[in-house]
Amino acid sequence: MHARWAVACLLSVFLLVGVAAKGDAADNAVKAPPPTLTVSQAGSDYRMGPEDQIRVSVWENKDLTLDLVVRPDGKISMPLIQDVVAEGQTATELANTIQQRLLNFIKEPQVSVIVLQVNAPKYFVIGNVLKPGTYSLRSETSILQALALAGGFTQFASPRSIKLIRNADGKQEVRKVNYNNLIDKGGEGNYLLRSGDTVVVP
Repeated sequence: MHARWAVACLLSVFLLVGVAAKGDAADNAVKAPPPTLTVSQAGSDYRMGPEDQIRVSVWENKDLTLDLVVRPDGKISMPLIQDVVAEGQTATELANTIQQRLLNFIKEPQVSVIVLQVNAPKYFVIGNVLKPGTYSLRSETSILQALALAGGFTQFASPRSIKLIRNADGKQEVRKVNYNNLIDKGGEGNYLLRSGDTVVVP
């Protein structure tokens, strides 16, 4: 009898400990805030510009969860923190900026930014460069400047066989660019980029 009673007591203790552990885990799951999430439909390296449509979300705060358009002056407006510069920032950078500004009003705000639609002028650099991707065309930008912004060439690049692909009057126009001419022959072939241009580095 004593042995059975002891076993029953041990089982009761184990069951109580298990239930308590599950309860603690459930409480922690409910209380823990989600991680800061920043997602950009245009790519994580895309830098926003005027007319871009974005969504700013602050966890558990509907009043600060907004769909916004970047104004011509490059800013967005939000309750509490008023104007925030969005132009030139990635989604991650803008989320961090908003989060820091909100610390004056909200304890540990969790902010996410999503680029819903890209409307700013842009060009593309692809191929054997260190930072291929989509770039905003904020001002006059030449091929040489675009290559510099893309981090320069990888070891596998063929600098003498660069191509500029441009849509002109509904037709695709391809221009060949020799990097050596850009720097040795007075900038020969150093075209100014237009919105939608693609620089290809084979």
